[in-house]
Amino acid sequence: MPKRVDHAQRRAHIADALVRVAARDGLHAVTMRAVAAEAGMSLNLVQYYFATKAQLMHAALLHLEQQSHERWAARLDSLNDPESVRACLEAFVAEALPTDEASHTFRLVWTSYAVLAMTDPELAEQPFVEGPNRLERRLADLLARAQASGEIAAYLDVSVEAARLLSLSHGLGTSVLVGQRSASQASEVMRYHLSRLFNDPAAVPPDGRERLSDHPRTADA
Repeated sequence: MPKRVDHAQRRAHIADALVRVAARDGLHAVTMRAVAAEAGMSLNLVQYYFATKAQLMHAALLHLEQQSHERWAARLDSLNDPESVRACLEAFVAEALPTDEASHTFRLVWTSYAVLAMTDPELAEQPFVEGPNRLERRLADLLARAQASGEIAAYLDVSVEAARLLSLSHGLGTSVLVGQRSASQASEVMRYHLSRLFNDPAAVPPDGRERLSDHPRTADA
């Protein structure tokens, strides 16, 4: 009896191979042939599943996004209080920043995609921003829940706050990748932001002034 082929599994295997090549050698080193070699497949077989490099690049990006969301979901499953919006956002921060091998690979490769999408016509044609847009909407929904329960101020615009939270995580993630600050320092900045968002008195000194010591030190300009 012929062996049944799991096509979804093969597609995922090829996408994983692309991510490994991109994380190790840079996204510029990704070719159909390099991915086939990394996957241990023939070039023809890779081309059977992905007719063009652009299709493969887009599939790998969606694969990365799915894996990141699955890791976030696993973090949520481990929470003592999964209904806590702040705990959900703290779990998001833990996944969004490059704090371990998996999240570091995600942030490194995703950032490479973002840079390439600015100049590569084929990649730009793909719905690159749809991933961040989906995540931003999810964050806005979480913040709306927090607002409805009185955890954050009623006057806040949750869509703007979601955009700010996502942008801050992206910027801090990049700062870790380039060595500007450590992952623990970036996490501390995000915790500080969440504390202010949730009106935690511990986030600001009694006199209302922010302490410079609350922020990671960076080199003088």
